[in-house]
Amino acid sequence: MRAPLTTLVLAFALLGCTPSPVPLFNQAQAAARAAPRDTPFAYAEADITQLQAAMAAGELDSVTLTRAYLERIARLDRAGPRLNAVLELNPDALKEAEALDAERRRGQLRGPLHGIPLLLKDNIGARPMGTSAGSLALAGFRPDDAFLVTRLRAAGALILGKTNLSEWANFRSSQSISGWSARGGQTRNPYRLSHTPCGSSSGSAVAVSANLATAAVGTETDGSIVCPAAVNGVVGLKPTVGLVSRDGIVPISFSQDTAGPITRNVADAAALLTAMAGRDDADPATATMPGRAVYDYTSRLNPDGLRGARIGVLHGPLDQQPGVAPALQHAIGVLRDAGAVVVPVELPTQGQWEDAERVVLLHEFKAGMQRYLTSHQAPVRDLDAIIAFNRTHADKELVLFGQDLMETAAQADGLGNPGYIAARTQARRLAGPEGIDAVLKAERLDALVAPTTGTAWAIRTGKGDDFPGGSYSAAAVAGYPSLTVPMAHVNGLPLGLLFMGTAWSEPKLIELAYGYEQRTAARRPPRFGTEALLP
Repeated sequence: MRAPLTTLVLAFALLGCTPSPVPLFNQAQAAARAAPRDTPFAYAEADITQLQAAMAAGELDSVTLTRAYLERIARLDRAGPRLNAVLELNPDALKEAEALDAERRRGQLRGPLHGIPLLLKDNIGARPMGTSAGSLALAGFRPDDAFLVTRLRAAGALILGKTNLSEWANFRSSQSISGWSARGGQTRNPYRLSHTPCGSSSGSAVAVSANLATAAVGTETDGSIVCPAAVNGVVGLKPTVGLVSRDGIVPISFSQDTAGPITRNVADAAALLTAMAGRDDADPATATMPGRAVYDYTSRLNPDGLRGARIGVLHGPLDQQPGVAPALQHAIGVLRDAGAVVVPVELPTQGQWEDAERVVLLHEFKAGMQRYLTSHQAPVRDLDAIIAFNRTHADKELVLFGQDLMETAAQADGLGNPGYIAARTQARRLAGPEGIDAVLKAERLDALVAPTTGTAWAIRTGKGDDFPGGSYSAAAVAGYPSLTVPMAHVNGLPLGLLFMGTAWSEPKLIELAYGYEQRTAARRPPRFGTEALLP
């Protein structure tokens, strides 16, 4: 059992002293070298509620917490096992932490995240850090804060830094390697360093799992939040498209893109979503959320939330992956023991939207990227320029895989193309109204569950991903929410259970997932300190 946070904070009390004049990361490196390798991390697995309680009691402040995370990043991410999860640190992190602490002392709390250090995927704008999407073509590019970052700061969050990702959010090549970018290198799974972190929000999931920050934000087009969350043993919540503004985020598809929280528990995901969600005139998709601009998702943290629910379980090829079938059967037993009715179901249109989705992504990627790069005055202004840059810098950008997706997207017609318009309508209809909604209605269900994906696979340099498949595409293509929660471990590697629902069903999914999480406590942190990482 973890010792109470109020006891553990004393271990890092000295880190709250006046900052040394040495640069931020050098200071963290010095602290890492000074600390014994087996020193326990004082804030391991600490959640937002615990940290806020310690701050309110005067036992902790944001400077102390920020320094502790910086030291841990220096030890585990930049040295030691080299997780390569954090791409860039906020050079003003300690200064901002001091300001937030001063506000707290004056009784001026911005919101429920006051003083809490978060990490952001490096396709989300946040000054003074750069926003590169992992590409050298955007090195030094520093756009303004994304809308969701403005909201997080207004709630009191401290942006600690940026996380590595699959370059261009995994939309560069059909042979790409999850978690690799030319700027950040290869992010590695903390449970087994030779294995994938999945993608594209690789660094965000690894950082949260390894306790390099309290929580993080990722983005998803199709699986890029929930897959890395599942294989790194954490919670990932992909919201309904339109709940969280995409303004200031490097795009793939305005039909499917969204940002969402990656956390160690459902409660923290609910807290981050509460802060992030809101209407934004710069993102027309948020206009479709009447009555949902302000909602406290933490109000749905009901430990008995499964009682009386009707849940459909989706079986499929993932059941053949090692350990998945018994883990899923155990999860079904937990759901039933908690009072839920669980019935086996099938999506009537499973897989039928895949060709249409590809057409949509290729067209929207080209148009969205040009709009983003031009409006933010990026150093490259369209896909052709990115492709040319990669060819010029092939020894760094194209050394492991090519850029066939980008080259195909560059040839796509405009958004007025009839084939694109038909594909967009078809993809959403097959995945949503004729897929998820149809089975929910037919069986009178509150939600669907399925294994999120299989366990992490070995990284195959130069061979692409050995991807086992995932259960999240229907929700992604429909623009509906999905939420993955730790389910089990197989040979030391995590598995996730995915909850999916219709549009705007985040409150119900949070309630169900929280009820499941409270009964299983399946999250098992990766082993650090005196216990070496698995090879």
